[in-house]
Amino acid sequence: MTNELTLHHISVSPMDNNCYLLAANGNGLLIDAADDAPALLKLAADNGVTITKVLTTHRHADHVRALPDIIAATGATHYAPYLEVPALPSAVDVELHHGDVIEFEGHSFPITILRGHTPGGATLEVELDGKTNLFVGDSLFPGGLGKTSSEGDFVRLFNDVKERLFDTYPDDSIVWPGHGKETTLGAERPQLEVWWERRW
Repeated sequence: MTNELTLHHISVSPMDNNCYLLAANGNGLLIDAADDAPALLKLAADNGVTITKVLTTHRHADHVRALPDIIAATGATHYAPYLEVPALPSAVDVELHHGDVIEFEGHSFPITILRGHTPGGATLEVELDGKTNLFVGDSLFPGGLGKTSSEGDFVRLFNDVKERLFDTYPDDSIVWPGHGKETTLGAERPQLEVWWERRW
């Protein structure tokens, strides 16, 4: 066994939900049990790991459909941002606040809370192969921010994403969104003013 960290990915559901699996020492941390529990369990088995921790990034139904089945099948410890807890379909073992850290097989993953797409979604920071990887849920995508339902929510999300991601991490940081392809902060940075003007 080794605590070397590897990243695995699968897309599930007609909504192209990304589920990410961090693996080390035969154990796995699953980011968003979005759908298709058998496929998620197979992803873990194919990579020789048992899911021991699950992070739910935010409350939206398309990101939690497989959560009860995954928790039941694995007994994994469930982590979620405290502001999202009341809306989740499974009990949360560890409620996360901005600046908290998830410990996993000798690795420490800082938590950033981004408010606006939902009351307070989580971003997980992971160092892999010398680069920062940011698992951002639905707060940031290639080409724009996550959907917001009011002016106040947009401003809150824009400010959080700018200050807590773009002003904090280097441009080569890889952004892994809840749907679609990955990007980098550097690729998206030139568009920040455009997003502010257009309001999404």
